Amino acid sequence: MQKVESFKLDHTKVKAPYVRKCCVLDGLKGDKVSKFDLRFLQPNSETFGTAAMHGLEHLLATYLRDTLDDIIDLSPMGCRTGFYLILWGDVESLIVKKGLEEALKMVLKSTEMPAATAVECGNYKDLSLFGAKEYAREALEKGFALNIYG
Repeated sequence: MQKVESFKLDHTKVKAPYVRKCCVLDGLKGDKVSKFDLRFLQPNSETFGTAAMHGLEHLLATYLRDTLDDIIDLSPMGCRTGFYLILWGDVESLIVKKGLEEALKMVLKSTEMPAATAVECGNYKDLSLFGAKEYAREALEKGFALNIYG
């Protein structure tokens, strides 16, 4: 059985918040895909509240597309400490860090939640704009490192 890349990471040694380039995958036709770990909270000691994380997912899924090119997907981590970001190409971590920080500044200015209806979202009642903004503010104040060990 193959071990999942993120399961090989020693979660007891990393220092959040950080941006980590997990891997670059090569497609069969020469395409490249970059996967990033956008870690907001310290593993095994902090977790997002679900409504705040869900809200931040909606906001970042929207605003990251304004600050970064070639986004395939943004997905919440099951452990509720951050998000995975997948982009076309071999993208540098610093570019993602800057794009994330700009998107989080946009989150702080938000007055409404994108895709907050039953038609657009499968759990639209569990979204918190206030909570998303609080986590965005905290992460920006701490600053995202490119070195995952602090």
